Amino acid sequence: MAAPRILVVDDQVINVQLLKRKLEREGHIVLSAYSGQEAIDIVNREKPDLILLDVMMPEMDGLEVCQRLQAREDTRSIPIIFITARNSKEGKLEGLAIGAVDYITKPIDLDETSARVQTQLRFVAINRERADLQRRLTEARHAATIGAVTQGIALNLNNLLGVAIGYVDLIQSTADKPDSVRRNAKQLESAIERIVSIVKQLNSLVGKSQQKTTPRRLDELLQSSVARFQQAVHHPAGVEIENPLGDLILHSHVEVFENIVGALLMNGWEAYGDGEEGERPLRVVTEDLPGSSPPRIAIRVEDFGNGVDPKIRDHMFEPFVSSKHTVGVGMGLTIARHALRSLGGDLELQDLPTGGTVAIVHHPINPSARRAFA
Repeated sequence: MAAPRILVVDDQVINVQLLKRKLEREGHIVLSAYSGQEAIDIVNREKPDLILLDVMMPEMDGLEVCQRLQAREDTRSIPIIFITARNSKEGKLEGLAIGAVDYITKPIDLDETSARVQTQLRFVAINRERADLQRRLTEARHAATIGAVTQGIALNLNNLLGVAIGYVDLIQSTADKPDSVRRNAKQLESAIERIVSIVKQLNSLVGKSQQKTTPRRLDELLQSSVARFQQAVHHPAGVEIENPLGDLILHSHVEVFENIVGALLMNGWEAYGDGEEGERPLRVVTEDLPGSSPPRIAIRVEDFGNGVDPKIRDHMFEPFVSSKHTVGVGMGLTIARHALRSLGGDLELQDLPTGGTVAIVHHPINPSARRAFA
């Protein structure tokens, strides 16, 4: 394991040398800077594991250095311990408020400084291990998803191809019967459309590029999503929209948004069962999520059908999982969650106390958007 790199910043040479000798004896690599600008230049070049930063320096003091580093994504996570002659509570609170993790007061006690440095380096190591674990977990989930998709693709495409070949045979054997040919050709077309749909869904699932987002009004996005769903079911299905957020501007990918909400409405429509005729009420409700981090809103898609089969509840977001026993079941919920996460959001399913299911879309918003409708 590489030795930790510590940047010591102080305009007093003697202070830098004292800390440098102490820390090097303990096996650390020590970088030195004697001004705020020099410190920033070294951080840009070296990305140290920890910074010991003097507060009182000419031209650019330690507080300004800390603020600049905290303002950048690539340096925000580097812990900073302030070194100061000021021992007031107000001074310490000021430094902690802008991002410092600890304080050391002058005159410097080398043993105390070493102990504080070791504590922060342990935190750094823990955070890196956690980030590495999260990365490996994400990779494992991705590999598991791809494996499930591959298996599901093979099964569903083989089944659909078998159906298509069967209808081709029927068309050939009934070539002298135009009505039968037309009927079988229609079924063949339907099987091919389902094959094309699965391929499109697969492209969406494994696409690596971030979807480009554009600003759109929430009310318009909801209306277009409902219209797409109604077109897909070939039915003027009634969908109640409760949108207290009104014309909130949402930065989203229009097609992805419509596909997500459309897939959830389709899921709710099918929850009523094939044998149920008449009305199949569906409702879309929006709400703010104050205090969420990152800032998000919720879009609830509610149905009052038969609910989720307990046997498949824990696997609802896996590819090709469905309570329907039909050939060519797609990846609606898998695609929806994947697309939302690529936008910085998420998706969850819950039972409604009155029966039925609610799918909750967590969609990110700009912080300024929340202020606009607060």
